[in-house]
Amino acid sequence: MLLAWMILSQLLMAASLVLWLLVAGLSVMAFDSGATREAWTFVLAVWAYPIIPILLVVGAWIAFARRKDALAAILSGLSFVPPALLYAFLAVSSVLWST
Repeated sequence: MLLAWMILSQLLMAASLVLWLLVAGLSVMAFDSGATREAWTFVLAVWAYPIIPILLVVGAWIAFARRKDALAAILSGLSFVPPALLYAFLAVSSVLWST
């Protein structure tokens, strides 16, 4: 059961990286008004996004190999929390910017 959960949660995380590619590609448009500190901060934050889920996935598989099933399940579940937060942030910001 744990193995199925790990695979499912990590497939969800991998699917989020497909959408992240689009966001990462479009993030360079932040420099359209010039190279400001805010533009650099935004672009670097977007490009650094995959680091957290990938580290959580690696940690989950290490915990699974060491038979720490509870830790593996938690880390695997946390691997798709950052994408969920990112999409929630994008949804809220698009609503706020459109009004």
